[in-house]
Amino acid sequence: MEQSPLVFHIDVNSAFLSWESVYRLTEDPEALDLRTIPSAVGGDAASRHGIVLAKSTPAKKYGVTTGEPLVQALRKCPGLYVVPSRFDVYIHYSTLLMNLLSDYTPDIEKFSIDEAFLDMSSTIHLFGDPWTTANQIRERICRELGFTVNIGIAPNKLLAKMASDFRKPDMCHTLFLDEIPEKMWPLPIRELFFVGRSAQNKLEGIGIHTIGQLAACNVELLKPILGEKYAIQIHDYACGIDPSPVAEREPINKGYGNSTTLSRDVDDLDTAFTVLLSLCETVGARLRADHVICDCVCVEIKDWDFHVQSHQTTLNSPTDSTTVLYENACRLLKEFWDRTPLRLIGVRATKISDDEFSQISLFESEQSKKMKEMEKAVDQIRSKFGTDIIKRASFLKKDSIVDHAASKQKHLSHSALKEDDKGTKI
Repeated sequence: MEQSPLVFHIDVNSAFLSWESVYRLTEDPEALDLRTIPSAVGGDAASRHGIVLAKSTPAKKYGVTTGEPLVQALRKCPGLYVVPSRFDVYIHYSTLLMNLLSDYTPDIEKFSIDEAFLDMSSTIHLFGDPWTTANQIRERICRELGFTVNIGIAPNKLLAKMASDFRKPDMCHTLFLDEIPEKMWPLPIRELFFVGRSAQNKLEGIGIHTIGQLAACNVELLKPILGEKYAIQIHDYACGIDPSPVAEREPINKGYGNSTTLSRDVDDLDTAFTVLLSLCETVGARLRADHVICDCVCVEIKDWDFHVQSHQTTLNSPTDSTTVLYENACRLLKEFWDRTPLRLIGVRATKISDDEFSQISLFESEQSKKMKEMEKAVDQIRSKFGTDIIKRASFLKKDSIVDHAASKQKHLSHSALKEDDKGTKI
């Protein structure tokens, strides 16, 4: 008998602040529980990390929101207790959570550090009905790990994620197909997953204010406004349609990626292209250092409101060239970005193979051959004298938004790269 699809979406309530609280209470049982007072996890207010990464429920009552500058949050709530972030702690608790969830199904997709999808279709019969099982998971997480989660129960990933965003904290919600008209369609269009501020403004401009109105709209009317692919996707979402499977994310050794959180929001192509070039510098150098090539390039963006999008393209032929990666990344970004201000940009090279077995392109130009030789020569010089010994001219400006080789300390820390141009370790 065919199994009915069943997906759980697990979402940690105020993850960073919850995990920070649990950690502090573990270290000192007499410590103040940050969840009981107006508090926030933030960082250095002088840098981009000086934003609210997570806030407590009492802080929310003052109007403090995730993503806003700490200075602004402190104006709203002068008594806000702010603590710096500790990502090693958060990764630890995220790992504990994923290990616990694996007791219920082997089919888990870690969506982010504090979110996961569980395909329960083939294992739910081992535990009971979906509602009871979800509540058992929720209660077990609270009892064993010390923090709370919301769980969405639905027949697909989209509806499960929408359900987990209903009333919080520490709750389970269902969103089955027959519940869509009552529970989802009355919601504002902005509540639909993957609808950003720009799309919201365009939809409201033609009189679409709720998810139900979007579902009832002829998709052909949306295509000229939003673009064909995006219009079809969010119209499907509004109708509760999402065929994507719960799938394990690509293992890190199957791809080479780099991303950077920007020091200021970016809304113009020229600046975004500069960031892409910086990212492609390190991705390309890593490919060449490991003697591998990629057949696919993906660009990921996160806007000022923390909505994530990504697009990818298959290359004409496998490559390890920074220039080829950059050209394709620019083309991708130009195709799918609607100029909503960005705070993170990432580039990932996938479909990796050994360069010894690559097929020689019959159409490779003399110019591209010289470019490859030049890039390898630059790698050798940087390896000997430091990454900063050679920079592209576009990065010599004092106000450049990124370093010429993004995250070089993290991504180019091979033993050969010993010192930068100031003689310091990188």
